[in-house]
Formats: sequence, C-alpha cells, structure tokens
Amino acid sequence: MSLRFARRWILAAFGAAVAVSPVWAQTKCEDPKVLRFSLVPTQDSVRELTYYKPILDQLAKNTGKKIEFYMPTSYSSVVEALLGKWVDVAVLGPESYVIAKEKEPSVEVFATYSRLKNGVQEAGPGYKAVLITKKGGKFNDIASLKGAVVALVDPASTSGGLMPEVVFPKQNNTPPLKTYFSKVVYSGGHDLSTIAVAEGKVDGAFVATHRFMETVNAGKAKQEDFNYLWYSPLLPQDPFVYRNTLCDDLKKKIADTFLTVDQNEDGKKYLANVKSEKVVAMKDSDYDVIRDVTKK
Repeated sequence: MSLRFARRWILAAFGAAVAVSPVWAQTKCEDPKVLRFSLVPTQDSVRELTYYKPILDQLAKNTGKKIEFYMPTSYSSVVEALLGKWVDVAVLGPESYVIAKEKEPSVEVFATYSRLKNGVQEAGPGYKAVLITKKGGKFNDIASLKGAVVALVDPASTSGGLMPEVVFPKQNNTPPLKTYFSKVVYSGGHDLSTIAVAEGKVDGAFVATHRFMETVNAGKAKQEDFNYLWYSPLLPQDPFVYRNTLCDDLKKKIADTFLTVDQNEDGKKYLANVKSEKVVAMKDSDYDVIRDVTKK
C-alpha cells in the first residue's frame, strides 16, 4: 500500500465518522458523566494501560468523572472513536493526529511527554524513526538490505510509515520502499516489528526510538542485539488530545492533570512507567513538521 493510497483510505474511513457528527462549533459544550480514554495500539495495549493507571486515577479525582478505556484495534480506530465521540481523551501518533485534525478541527492537542534519555531515545519532547536489523547477520548497512523483507508499523504511523516512505528514500538516494525492498509488510505495532526482527521473521524494520525502548524495557528484546542503520530527523512526541467540544472547565482540568503530573507521587509513578520526566504543553503548529513531510 503506497503512502498516498494509505492516507486516502484512512481519510475516507475518518470521513464516515465525521459525516454523522454535528458541527462542533455550533453545539453546546459537552460535560459527559464518563470520560473515555484511548491510545494508539501496541502488542499489549492492556499492559500499556497499566502504565497510565496512576494518571487516569488522578484524572478521575480531578474531574469527578468515571474513566473508561476504549480498546483500539488500529491507529485509525482511535481517531474514528474520537470523531464519533466514543472517546474523549487520547494519545495519538503525530501523523494520525495531523490526519484527524485535517478532517475534524474539534480534535485538539494539549500536551506530550518530555522523555528521559533511554538507550536510543533522546531526552526531551522529541523522538526519531530508526531502521533496525539483527546484529550478527548479513544486514549491516542500507545497501545490504536491498531486496530484503522489511516491516513498517501502520499506514498512519509517523515513524513506522510516513518517515520511511517519504524521508528515507530521499536521504539515502534509494527508490521507493516497495521497489528497493523485495517485500514490505505492516506489523501493527512497533513492538511487533522489533520482535519480528529479533526472531528473524523480517530482515529489518522501521520503528520509533521510544517505542523500541519500551519493548527493550519490557524484556522482549535486547538493545545490544540490533544494528541501527538510519535515524530520521527529530519528530514531536505523541500528542495528548481531547475533543474541544468538551466544556472549557473540563478541558482545563484534563490538561492540568497531565501538565502537573510531575508534582505529585501518583504522577511521578506514571512518569516512571513511561520513562519521562514531565509532560509539556503542545500546540497544533508544533506538528507542522509532520504536515510538511506529508505534503512531499
């Protein structure tokens, strides 16, 4: 699936959800009794949800709302849930946020992680896409991967889809991925791509540095078992979003809960779980770098 076709497919899917939604700017603000939370999927989304439990418990306390988790099946399913008002607060990938915002302005970014230095993940509110191969094999540089089998993550993944499709060929003077590699597959998760390389099911994979390190930290792979053949430019971290049709006081409580998370013990547990030092405010223009790449 080409990047252009994938984006058209995702936008069409999101469009169906938008078509049944009222025009957000003309409706009364929403104050639901239950706040539903979701995040882009990993191999074990239930396990990852436990990382968020301290902050979600705090969110329930600060808002007076019951918090429910919406189980995602794909990147696009999280955005469809936002647009269909089945989800109120979510953690998206940068490209999936840009796609959602393009279709529905009620999706609003308010924050992201500021990560701790952790292996190949740099400190701060940014990350990179990285091309990994298994150490000890024949795939030790980009040239050796010509004709190999390589994994992407999802058509709407920034580091596991957009950057490999658009930036990698330009920076390395190679043909499009489907031409350069013999086969390109979608794994559905950064952890699944990492494990597939470790187990020899694929020859290489493009993954996010922070998601790769989450797989390492979970004991599912070892950092020293991989080659790191290419890094993308720095990208903004996964956006925390809400639907801005929620009432202003509720949006403020949601944002404040995340932005002050480093100031209490429960919040510090959450930050330790996600290898971050704090949560920082973000605005829509911080993701223009993603828009610039998609235009290309």
